[in-house]
Amino acid sequence: MSDPFLIGDAMTGGYGKGPAILHECTIAVDKGEIAVIVGPNGAGKSTGMKAIFGMLNMHSGTVRLDGEDISKLSPQDRVARGMGFVPQNNNIFTSLTVEENLEMGAFIRKDDISHTMAQVYDLFPILKDKRHQAAGELSGGQRQQVAVGRALMTQPKVLMLDEPTAGVSPIVMDELFDRIIEVARTGIPILMVEQNARQALAIADHGYVLVQGRNAHTGTGKELLADPEVRQSFLGG
Repeated sequence: MSDPFLIGDAMTGGYGKGPAILHECTIAVDKGEIAVIVGPNGAGKSTGMKAIFGMLNMHSGTVRLDGEDISKLSPQDRVARGMGFVPQNNNIFTSLTVEENLEMGAFIRKDDISHTMAQVYDLFPILKDKRHQAAGELSGGQRQQVAVGRALMTQPKVLMLDEPTAGVSPIVMDELFDRIIEVARTGIPILMVEQNARQALAIADHGYVLVQGRNAHTGTGKELLADPEVRQSFLGG
């Protein structure tokens, strides 16, 4: 059986010389799919994603992208291999315009970026309307669209989103999720950490419930939503 397109396999690790936060944790996503990582605060959700992106000191386990072991690569080299990562905070240049932010996203490319820019504007029409406006003047939801759009400018093979709906209204959250589904439909695998577990699992092909850095529950989004134990412990019954 072949690997999923992206897999962090049996990852154990932590920050610097500190104690391990992840314990034999496995997270994966395949082409055209959405995988979400949910769980209580402090469960290691963002840590798991950062481990896959190379921002963590891994004691054991491997990260493989499209069959290649990339465990030893720096985050910059992983971007060059096709990883797009949108952190939760400080994910845009507030003093630059929307369009300049998108152009910054394409820094590793040497080809014509206009086609990708047009695709991002198709996906996020509000950004086209505000392309000459400073990104710092936008609403929280619009800033998140800029951040996701900027990651898409690299033409990533996989897109990782750390809490994309943090701090936005329910209406904006629904709209962001709709856009994320559209990106996945283009074939780009999406791995995201999400506090809004119920809504995230509703759009997920696969879900990973982490507790204290370990895999507590794994299944399709539908399976996890229907699991009485998951509902009781993590979804409020």
